[in-house]
Amino acid sequence: MQAEAGRVAGPLPEGGLSRKVLRSELLLVLALSLGASAVASLISFIGALTKPGGLKDQAAHLNTSAAPGRPWLDLAWQLFGIATALVPVVLVAHLLLREGTGLRAIGFDRRRPWGDVGRGALVAAVIGSAGLAFYLGARAAGFNLTVVPESLPPVWWKYPVLVLSAVQNSVVEEVIVVGYLLRRLGQLGWTPMAALVASSVLRGSYHLYQGIGGFIGNMVMGAVFVLLYRRWGRVGPLVAAHALLDIVAFVGYAVLKGNVGWLPAA
Repeated sequence: MQAEAGRVAGPLPEGGLSRKVLRSELLLVLALSLGASAVASLISFIGALTKPGGLKDQAAHLNTSAAPGRPWLDLAWQLFGIATALVPVVLVAHLLLREGTGLRAIGFDRRRPWGDVGRGALVAAVIGSAGLAFYLGARAAGFNLTVVPESLPPVWWKYPVLVLSAVQNSVVEEVIVVGYLLRRLGQLGWTPMAALVASSVLRGSYHLYQGIGGFIGNMVMGAVFVLLYRRWGRVGPLVAAHALLDIVAFVGYAVLKGNVGWLPAA
């Protein structure tokens, strides 16, 4: 376990790649993925702040219809969006293969599937309950928008698409903002604490569209995930935990909306 955790940062990759090249590579990967999402989220948050009314009276919609009234076209757009969102992960895999390692270097492989799922389920159970309570409190205090996890039409592919969306979110975020980012920052000479802060602030930033509560809650979750990654040396459990959290949020909302009084709805 210690040897595996020791590969979290690692030396500069072979092949004459300088820190300048790695820095540029990192910025480009983020610009194509979660860094761009963070900027878009900030713009969205500014728009919500400057709009008349409180944050809780506004809604942040996830998993919406791309072609209302045209289910097959809608499905095509949903699958296209999920597939293209995973392209940065493929790029990261390519860049790590250039080092002669691949995604195995960050613990995203099939060596320990049941261990990853078991650890992920435990993490999801703890973070999920605390996260829901924090969201409800932040919204009640006026610090958060009303998050609408899904508003897809009642068609046969609704729940499979929600599950695929949850898995896509988890893979993109944990591979890039934990495994890849921490590896590159370590190779660039960042201290462990500075790398932890960078990863957790980035995670919070691209959730800022949900409001201040979404930013703070996800930043705390990001710090916990970094610590767990350093302990286990694998992003596999984090991907599993994140996927389970999102599946419960997306599917649970679809099942419960309108049937329970405590669940906020737009």
